[in-house]
Amino acid sequence: MVGLLIVSHSAKIAEGVRDLVEQVSQGRVPVGAAGGASDGSLGTSADLILAAARSLVSAGADEILVLVDLGSTVMSAEMAMEQIERPYRLSNAPLVEGAVVAAVEASIGKDLAAIATAAEGASALRKIQP
Repeated sequence: MVGLLIVSHSAKIAEGVRDLVEQVSQGRVPVGAAGGASDGSLGTSADLILAAARSLVSAGADEILVLVDLGSTVMSAEMAMEQIERPYRLSNAPLVEGAVVAAVEASIGKDLAAIATAAEGASALRKIQP
């Protein structure tokens, strides 16, 4: 099973996206959230990301798709995920739209590569039609 890890500079954003994704997937996909720095300020924390990734493993995730908000979260996520003995993939998908698409794909049993591709394709979704 593929788990989704939401990583943001803001704890509230990470938790909000996690809540949305859990509702969309109707609880069929393990979703973790790591946001903010260890002191609660804006930023990222490899320790918080690692803890969230470990919670996904405990929930049964065999593979993990990591969705991030801004470029600097990538370095923290890479540092954390190197310590997880599960296949993972960092996604270039837009955080909210990509997470929703990933949740739908994961909930129907797609593999990590297919989920990642679909999530990254969310960047081309138009919200307002011409």
